Amino acid sequence: MDARAGRGGSRSLARLAMLASGVCFGLMAVLARLLSRGPAHFTAGQLTVVRFVFGAAASLAYFRLRPGTYRPVNRRLLFSRGISGGLVVVLYFSALARIPAGEASLLYNLFPVIATGMSFFAFGERPTAHLVAALGVATAGVGLVLSGDAGAARLGLGLGELLALGAAVFAATSAVVIRAMRATDNAPTIFFWFCLGGMPVALPFALTAWPAGAGAWAGAAALGAVSMAAQVLMTEAYGALSVGEAAVWLQLTPLATYLLAVPLLGERPTAAGLAGVVIGVAGVAYGSVLGHAPARRGGAEPQPGR
Repeated sequence: MDARAGRGGSRSLARLAMLASGVCFGLMAVLARLLSRGPAHFTAGQLTVVRFVFGAAASLAYFRLRPGTYRPVNRRLLFSRGISGGLVVVLYFSALARIPAGEASLLYNLFPVIATGMSFFAFGERPTAHLVAALGVATAGVGLVLSGDAGAARLGLGLGELLALGAAVFAATSAVVIRAMRATDNAPTIFFWFCLGGMPVALPFALTAWPAGAGAWAGAAALGAVSMAAQVLMTEAYGALSVGEAAVWLQLTPLATYLLAVPLLGERPTAAGLAGVVIGVAGVAYGSVLGHAPARRGGAEPQPGR
């Protein structure tokens, strides 16, 4: 197998990983909504701590089973990833507590677009015209999905909106940091530092009484597992995809949330929402086929660390 074929196979696997990550992130959001309801519910801060504790414990178990997997190299960026990731989760969950979920999702989902702009200055990545068009189409599909939410049409500048925008900025920063780290650090190591760095950020928001029901904790464990899968798959995919192409695939997350909420939360889909799903998926497909830059002649691309 030549180098070009190897790079093509790596990108194909990365796209599959990003697809699976979007589905997992969508399921995580639905589980978070379920666990936030009822008299015995988790607060946003508590769910954030559950995510980080579960992820850190699972990572340590994995490192024990696979000696040599834990290989931190760029500790400065690893620490930055942990802090920025913790701020993302806390800000986003705090926004969800103050404004409708559709509005919060719409504002937060700006982060792939912001990350694409940041990647130009950080890595000199120039998105192709096809990639920019695909990102626009996929984002329009997401906006159409969320247009059925009455709250999504009201975009003021209150505290909730500012929190969601802040989460988008830190999420974009995290995406760029992950992309930079994948040249030296593997996905499990990056995820472990995400949990370690995010935990002290979330702890002050989790000091209220915790629920005691076995069902609630089973759901929380499921949320932690799904969240871990989503983060690791996304981090792994950044080893082969540019920030711009990954941004297109990340548009699948709110689409997956919308579809999963129908059977799991009993939410009713709208005609505009279903049309948005079709448009969003079409944008992702278009970007995955035509959005990548042509391979450079006479030179091999740097291979990220595994």
